[in-house]
Amino acid sequence: MVTELVPAAAFPLQSGLVPRGTRTFVFESIFEVFLLLGTLVGIVVVGYMLYNAYKYRSGSGNGHIDDGDRLVLGELPSGSGGGRKLFTSFFMSMVIVVSLVSWTYLTLLYVEEGPSDAESLDVEVEGYQFGWRFTYPNGHTTDGVLRVPADQPVQLTITTADVFHNFGITELRVKSDAIPGQETETWFTADEPGTYTAQCYELCGAGHSYMSAEVIVMPPDEYEAWYANTTADNADADSATANESSLRPAVAP
Repeated sequence: MVTELVPAAAFPLQSGLVPRGTRTFVFESIFEVFLLLGTLVGIVVVGYMLYNAYKYRSGSGNGHIDDGDRLVLGELPSGSGGGRKLFTSFFMSMVIVVSLVSWTYLTLLYVEEGPSDAESLDVEVEGYQFGWRFTYPNGHTTDGVLRVPADQPVQLTITTADVFHNFGITELRVKSDAIPGQETETWFTADEPGTYTAQCYELCGAGHSYMSAEVIVMPPDEYEAWYANTTADNADADSATANESSLRPAVAP
């Protein structure tokens, strides 16, 4: 049985103000928004500081207060608009912060739940000292190599056979704990074919640094052809090689 592949058009990159698409696209959108907002705030603050430094510089005559006009304890300053500037700045700051928090929450909520309008490829991931085992919907199992189609959401169900691990693919912005006796879920979508590296990000023993796996993103038609030739009984030729390579450093003293 070959899983049905979803065309890229069914998985839009964005929807309205809240970004939708691959995890990489979503996290890049968050970074760009925070970078832009931080830059604007920095420009306004530094610009206003430099303006006042120039306006009230020594010898400009601005800001001079006669002794008779000095405020006493408990007296409110006049000519400041009754605190309107303070209220306006506080209100604008509140609107910006609440809007940013709400937008970020809705964006991360989408990341946690995953795309709901597209069929995903479900793969079970099991960590062990010191490698990764992947089981496909038809029961086919590979060690050290995960093959997925491009432009299709991949749903991962992650657990571990021994100690705590953490499965992560940096380039695809994927990271989730592998907990003994429990299952965690995460997802990703790779928009282009290529080869990525999955690693363990939880210190799990002597071979932790070598606990990695290849993530091969294939064109949809090539993935269909590969998947059609897999069963629960056969194994990839490159799985044994990858598994042997990952285990070799772990037995070193």
